[in-house]
Amino acid sequence: MDNIQSLRFFWPESVLTVATIAMLIQDLFVRRSARRVPSLVAGAFFWLALAAVATALTPSGVTPLFGGLLQHDPMRIFFAWLFLGAAALTVIIVPKSEQISPARLGEFIALLFALLLGMFLMASASELLMIYLSVETVSLVSYVLTSFRRADRKANEAALKYVIYGGVASGVMLYGMSILYGLFATTRLMGPGGIGAQLSDVTSRLFMAQAFGGQPAAQLALVVAVIFVLAGVGYKIASVPFHMWCPDVYQGAPTPFTAFLSVGPKAAGFAVAIRFFFAAFEKQLPGGGYQAATDLPWPAIIGIISAITMTLGNLTAIVQNNLKRLLAYSSIAHAGYLLMGLAAASAAGVQSILVYLIIYVLMNVGAFLVIIVVSRVTGGEEIEDLRGLGTKAPIAALALTVFLFSLTGIPPFAGFIGKWLIFAAVVRQGGFWYVLLAVIGALNSAGGDGRAPARRAGRVHRRPGGAGRPGVRPWRLLVAPGALGIRRFWRRKCVLILAVWKSLPADYTPGETPGQSSVLNRTRLAFLRSRIA
Repeated sequence: MDNIQSLRFFWPESVLTVATIAMLIQDLFVRRSARRVPSLVAGAFFWLALAAVATALTPSGVTPLFGGLLQHDPMRIFFAWLFLGAAALTVIIVPKSEQISPARLGEFIALLFALLLGMFLMASASELLMIYLSVETVSLVSYVLTSFRRADRKANEAALKYVIYGGVASGVMLYGMSILYGLFATTRLMGPGGIGAQLSDVTSRLFMAQAFGGQPAAQLALVVAVIFVLAGVGYKIASVPFHMWCPDVYQGAPTPFTAFLSVGPKAAGFAVAIRFFFAAFEKQLPGGGYQAATDLPWPAIIGIISAITMTLGNLTAIVQNNLKRLLAYSSIAHAGYLLMGLAAASAAGVQSILVYLIIYVLMNVGAFLVIIVVSRVTGGEEIEDLRGLGTKAPIAALALTVFLFSLTGIPPFAGFIGKWLIFAAVVRQGGFWYVLLAVIGALNSAGGDGRAPARRAGRVHRRPGGAGRPGVRPWRLLVAPGALGIRRFWRRKCVLILAVWKSLPADYTPGETPGQSSVLNRTRLAFLRSRIA
């Protein structure tokens, strides 16, 4: 499809381009207004609503845009709605965070729209250079938003690390793309003459090289190129070994942007991964399934990275003391779970990834919203600041418990459904290695990913300590949601406090015997120790 005809499919991106400029102009007009923040937020929602209308009115179907640079299909529309939802949630929590100065709110929203535009392009890019340009657009704006608080040393340090890691990953990815161009003489993934078509054609350049004795070299070059391209994608989704920027950036960046960064660019990275691997190395069958177009063992490569990513993320999350760093390692672990769906190399695997991303956006942004509440109530973002949150902000405490249980994957919460679909897609493929990958994922869910959020959630309902403070009000038992699921999965190993033991003295800590406890309190304490021993 030529450029003029492609424009009617390009309305959402066009609206976001205009919105970026419009927010900067609006910021100039309301600079001295007393209602600056409400007017900027209203303007942001107006442009998001307009982009949503443009997305809804986009014609359906599957067609290449701008000569094959972009691909319009249902997956593009799905990610467009996902990105718009994440951006709307971010705009809601920005004024409540107090971490973005009202004097710079318009600039923040304009940069957020520019980032959103880059993510839209990532979700539809079907050409190697277009993938690179869209990834760089998202990366460059992310660097600026990470260091948005210029007076904060942590933010500046995080942005510097982000730039260094991002520059290395982008260079490696571009080098891998150059190898692919040398092998196939094209940068197109789809369409006649594209990489996918050549891999399915025995008369292509790669097959001719193999026929004349160049098979080992050609196959090795293809494997190296795929791994190098995976470096750029892995950097966006924070998978091992490209994850090292993630904890520092999550901790140093403003919390509203951290919430968006944990879901938006990660989802865009998976859109690129799905588009790249399934368009180039898989051949779609008439029934909707997929068949390998080459002997390249890319599912095995993804599976190994998935197992390492989820294991490292879960184990490292257990020892964290900062809430944002905890969620950063949790985000790394969830990238490993999502990679399981990609390693399944099937339509069910792709569908499980899409469902999981919807759930992940809601539960992760919700968790960061509670962190903003904790920061406003206690003035900190450490794990210890959660003590007594059930008394200070009971709704926030209950919400955090629900979000953490969902992140853990405890039934009947939505996170369990997402993980169930991913595990089912992997096991359905059959074979020893797929079953082993599913077992590793299950062990990580029950061991690491469960213990870290559970241990932190227990402190939400524990009263803050204080020397010599008397006992508090009569006990009120509040069974945490999902207690039945925890008892089934972890029983004695889970260190979550399952109830609010408000009858215990305020200075009580685990391992001590209350000074003047009733027989009923001693009975409860013995039961509690039997559960966490």
